[in-house]
Formats: sequence, structure tokens, C-alpha cells
Amino acid sequence: MTRDRTWLLFGGPYGNLQATQALLAEARRLDISPDRMLCTGDLVAYCGNPVETIDLIRDSGMAVVGGNCDEQLGASASDCGFEPDSACARLSAAWYAFADSVVRPDQRRWLASLPGRVDLRIGGRTLAAIHGSAHSINSFVFAGTPEGEKRCSLDALGCDGAVGGHSGLPFTQWLGDRLWHNPGVIGMPANDGTPRVWFSIVRETEAGLAIEHRALSYDHEGAQAAMRGAGLPESYREALATGLWPSLDVLPERERAETGRPITETSTLWPARQPARALQAV
Repeated sequence: MTRDRTWLLFGGPYGNLQATQALLAEARRLDISPDRMLCTGDLVAYCGNPVETIDLIRDSGMAVVGGNCDEQLGASASDCGFEPDSACARLSAAWYAFADSVVRPDQRRWLASLPGRVDLRIGGRTLAAIHGSAHSINSFVFAGTPEGEKRCSLDALGCDGAVGGHSGLPFTQWLGDRLWHNPGVIGMPANDGTPRVWFSIVRETEAGLAIEHRALSYDHEGAQAAMRGAGLPESYREALATGLWPSLDVLPERERAETGRPITETSTLWPARQPARALQAV
């Protein structure tokens, strides 16, 4: 299999420099170059190295979709764009203020320039990489989100499948002959009771697209130390080690019930389209 038939997808670096460095090292180990990597956005969020993380990803040359946090920082907005008075908004006040105080003007301009959609053409199919949904950059789309909402987004996107971000949990879901795929995030664990973070590999094969959810271990203690040094809240700092989110407000019932349950790596195949057979005259 040649390298140009394989993509590495991930989301939410969240200012977690140690996880971002580990992911890039894993990509090198897998012989996947940055021009075959895509980030679904939110380069900056909960963790303590926003400046260094932005530089590392920008300088790599990989494709990046703008997330709501990127959009807000790029616009020098006063908050990260969560719903006012929500638990997420309250918990995000400290890290957003910190990031807003250190991100450089050139980084803001770059964040503001990030596209809201990047199309990937793999194995004869078009995957639209977005951050939230087709209708809102900060929509949470989980496996437990009603299928009708996903179908509506796919209709609006006009694609074979979506690569989503924002929600922080990895999943792959079939919607008839279409797909919704979230590779997960590398900046924060997946609320599964482990410090691991998540990315995915999409590989073109003769049989179709092989989609692999992969876990990544990294120096989470180093990331915690960076958060401590930046004076960031204990709640998210602890989450890097416990693997448990400090707030479950955004989760559907299905995902809440799975809190603390370790996620397993999975691989699934999206079968190749069969060529149409020519009709024979009789």
C-alpha cells in the first residue's frame, strides 16, 4: 500500500503539546507525511501550550479545519463560543482567558483563515471534513445523536461521508450507504477512564476503505505540568490522568452511560463501490 492512499485523521489538539508531538511521531513511524494528515480543528482549548501547539501544526503543513475555538481566538472574541451559562462555558473561562493572553497576532490571523470544510477524495468517495455539523460549527454530533440530524447534515454537505470533530469521542456510523466518522481528539481523553487519546487511519484497499480507530499514549504528566505552570483549572488537568470529563452536560444518554468504560481499538471496512454493469440487448 502506497503512502498516498492512507490518511491520518484527528481532532482537538487543545493546546496539548505533548500529545501533538506524540501524534506526529506516530505519523512518522507509520510513514504518513503531513500532506496526508488532517485535523478537524480546535487547536487551542484546555491545555497549557497553545502557542507551541499552533506553531507545530501550522509549520507541519497538514490540512486543518477551523474549529469554534480557533474561530473565536482568530476574531479576538471574548469567549470560546460555548452556549452562555452552560457548564462548558463556565469551565472554559480560565483556559480561554489564558490562551487569549498569549496567542500571537500572526497566529490569530492564521486561525481566522482556516476553512470551515476540507474535502478528501479517497477511494472514489468524497469525505467532507467539518468541525461540528453542516449547519453549525459548534454542534455536538455523537454516535447517540439522532440519525436524522446526521442525514440532514450529509444532505447539505452533498458528500459520501463526513469527518466530524468537536464532540471529542471517536466513532464510525453507517447511515445507509453513507458514513459519519469522528476520529476523536488528541488533546483530552475520551471520557473512558484511561489517559489515552484517539486518532484514526483511513486506508484505501482493493476491497474498499479500511477505517481504523487507534489509541495514542503520550506524556500526559508533562501536559499536566504545563497546565499547572499556566495556572489552569484542576478539573481538566485531572482529566488528563483519570480519563474522565469534569462535565457531562453535552453528552447524550448513551454516551453518559458509557462514562469510564475503556474504548477498544476497532477496524471496519467501507466496501468499494461495484462498477455498474452494462445492459445487454436481447
